[in-house]
Amino acid sequence: METSEILKKVRKIEIKARGLSSNVFAGQYHSAFKGRGMAFSEVREYQYGDDVRDIDWNVTARFHRPYVKVFEEERELTVMLMIDVSGSQDFGTQRQMKRDMVTEIAATIAFSAIQNNDKIGVVFFSDRIEKYIPPKKGRKHILYIIREMLDFQPESRRTDMKQALEFLTSVAKRRCTAFVLSDFYVRQDFLQPLQIANRKHDVVALQVFDQRDRELPNVGLMRVVDAETGYEQYIDTSSSRLRQAHERYWIHRQEQLHDTMNKSNVDLVSIATHEDYVKSLLMLFKRRS
Repeated sequence: METSEILKKVRKIEIKARGLSSNVFAGQYHSAFKGRGMAFSEVREYQYGDDVRDIDWNVTARFHRPYVKVFEEERELTVMLMIDVSGSQDFGTQRQMKRDMVTEIAATIAFSAIQNNDKIGVVFFSDRIEKYIPPKKGRKHILYIIREMLDFQPESRRTDMKQALEFLTSVAKRRCTAFVLSDFYVRQDFLQPLQIANRKHDVVALQVFDQRDRELPNVGLMRVVDAETGYEQYIDTSSSRLRQAHERYWIHRQEQLHDTMNKSNVDLVSIATHEDYVKSLLMLFKRRS
């Protein structure tokens, strides 16, 4: 993609994402993702009714009068965007590619986060860690992230969710909120690393899929290619048995995915490429408030 074309796309995404984050998501994001808890702020003299457990014994000994520690909500969050860049993201038969929608959603979350003075980091993953962008604040940092999402070329086309989650657990030292953006078209079990990651962090799963992942159209003979392995074959979509088998496979995969998320206590939102992701994100934020 030409540099001028990338910059044009970055600007377009920025305008939409900033508008959504300031007008539609204002307040919702803050109440849905509240911060790490209580942080030490200052000490003051003990007052009647204070919890004795908050007494700072070092300061008390120094001044020969009881002093207590004062705490306040530690609002600043670190947000990690875990972005699947495997081959299956380059697919879309409706309004846009899965990759395009993932980019828009990630940008919207990023702008919502910086309005709350949160840091944003990114992990691009396939069946390996393709790129890690450490968390930082600011518009300039987010525009760099959007540019990378638009123009990034992964080395591999396969997916390894297990490795991506293990990397998150090891690289993020302090508790963070991690959004995993993927179609979750994965062939291996990732229950254990997801449970471990969600015990240390707050993991949210955002599944972006295409309508054709769920159902096949009746259009006769069709050449299909597995985007991750490159395997090609012709299928006869006029066969109702084949279309039903395809739908059953989708339902089975979704049941497995929901089971994994439930066992890990992770929120899952599924969004099709022809649907309005704004509505889905708002429902997620309200559910978590």
